[in-house]
Amino acid sequence: MSDSLLFHPTPDVVYGFPHASLLARVDSPYQRIEVWETRQLGRLFTLDGRPMTSTGDEFIYHECMVHPAALAHPAPKAALVLGGGDGGAARQLLAHPGIERIVVAELDEQVVRLTREYLPDVHGGAFDDARVELVIGDAAHYVAAAADAQSMQFDLIVFDVTPPDSPAAGLYTTAFYGQLKRVMSPTAAVSIHLGSPYFHAGRIAGLLDDLRRAFAVVRNMSTFIPLYGSLWMMATASDTLDPAALTADDVTARLAARRIDALKHYSAATHAGLFAASPSASGKLGQFLKPAR
Repeated sequence: MSDSLLFHPTPDVVYGFPHASLLARVDSPYQRIEVWETRQLGRLFTLDGRPMTSTGDEFIYHECMVHPAALAHPAPKAALVLGGGDGGAARQLLAHPGIERIVVAELDEQVVRLTREYLPDVHGGAFDDARVELVIGDAAHYVAAAADAQSMQFDLIVFDVTPPDSPAAGLYTTAFYGQLKRVMSPTAAVSIHLGSPYFHAGRIAGLLDDLRRAFAVVRNMSTFIPLYGSLWMMATASDTLDPAALTADDVTARLAARRIDALKHYSAATHAGLFAASPSASGKLGQFLKPAR
C-alpha cells in the first residue's frame, strides 16, 4: 500500500514523496524510526518524521561530512562518529587507508538494526570491518568517559546526529565542544551539519556563533541535498586545520595518494564550491549572525 510521505521543515513549508511505501516502523525508547520505499530516492529512513538518509542521495551528505576534513588532515588515524548509526559516515572514513580505528557512538540500537537490514547500500558492511567499534549509548557519556580516562585522541569527529531540537540537543553546546576538545588530537577537526539557510537560518547562526567561540577555524560548507529539500549547510571546526585552504591540486594529490577514486559527489573540482556560500544563503544568515568582535 502506498502513501504520501510529507516533511515539514517549518510550519509554512511542506515537501515530500508521493506513492511511498512504509516498510518498517519501530517506536524505540528514544524516537519513532520508519523505513520507506520511494520512487525518487529509493529506501530512506526517518526519525520522528524527519528525513535522515536515503539510498538515492546519501553519498552527497556523507562524502561532504567526511572527506574535506579528512583530506585536510595529513594522516588521520582515529575517528569518532557521534550518531551515525546508519554506517554511512564510517563507510566514507574507511576509504582513507591510514584509518586504524573508528568509534561510532550511536544512541539508539534500533537505528543500527533497521538500517543494517533495510539500507545495506548506505553502510556497505562498515560495521563488519575490524577497525569500526560500535558503542550504543549517549555520545556525551562516551566522550566524557574517554576524556577522563585519557584513553584515546581522535583526529576526526563527525557530528552525524539529529538536529538540536531532538534527543541530541545537549551535544550542540559550547560545554560539549569543550569536552570534545579533550579527546581531539592537536590537529583534529570536527565536521557538523547545520541545516538549511532557507528553513533554519536563526538556528544555523546560533550554531556558528557557538562553534566560533569554541574553535579558532570554522568554515561553512553547503550543497543541495534532495532528501532534505534544500541547500544544506555543514561546517568544519578546528584549532589548526582549514579545509577551505586546500586547492584543487591539493585535493587531487591527496585523493590520489590515498587511492580514493570512487566518490560520486565530492571531488577536487567541487571542493572550493562547497565553501563558497551564495549571496542569497549568506543574506539569510546575515540578519542573525552576531557582529565580529
